Amino acid sequence: MATLHSKNSNLRALEPEDLDFLFSAENDESFWEISGTQIPYSKFILQNYIENAHQDIYEAKQYRFVICNTQNIPVGMIDLFEFNPQHKRVGVGILMLPQYQGKGYGSEALEMVIDYAFLYLNVHQVFANITAENHKSIKLFEKFNFKKIGVKKDWIYANNSYKDEILYQLIKTP
Repeated sequence: MATLHSKNSNLRALEPEDLDFLFSAENDESFWEISGTQIPYSKFILQNYIENAHQDIYEAKQYRFVICNTQNIPVGMIDLFEFNPQHKRVGVGILMLPQYQGKGYGSEALEMVIDYAFLYLNVHQVFANITAENHKSIKLFEKFNFKKIGVKKDWIYANNSYKDEILYQLIKTP
């Protein structure tokens, strides 16, 4: 897959040199609530993941882009998941490293992925699951006209409490 470019960032496939970045991000416990991770990943497991990341989205039903700044430094990841070509929908999730949040990289990445999903994957809708207290993500997705369509009550259990998860949806308009 070719690299997708915008003004200040680009999206590219995972590369072998991303192992340390992926190891750091995947093993950051502050992200585990979102990813459902419960134990740390080894570099061996992540290296195998990177080696198989080339799988076609039609086969794997998911795809991970690395978000890079103009110096090609990884600043986050954006995933397409639960790709369903029959029903023409795909989920999107974004993870930005804290030091790069609020700098526009997330907005550019989401815009590129939305365009990619509608144009190249020919989906009718893109959806996102966001915990109710994740105000930064809610603001980001609403900026791109995602609509809140439902709340999954007590959906996420983390830190000895339950959290609601909001389902957002963006339907392609003709």
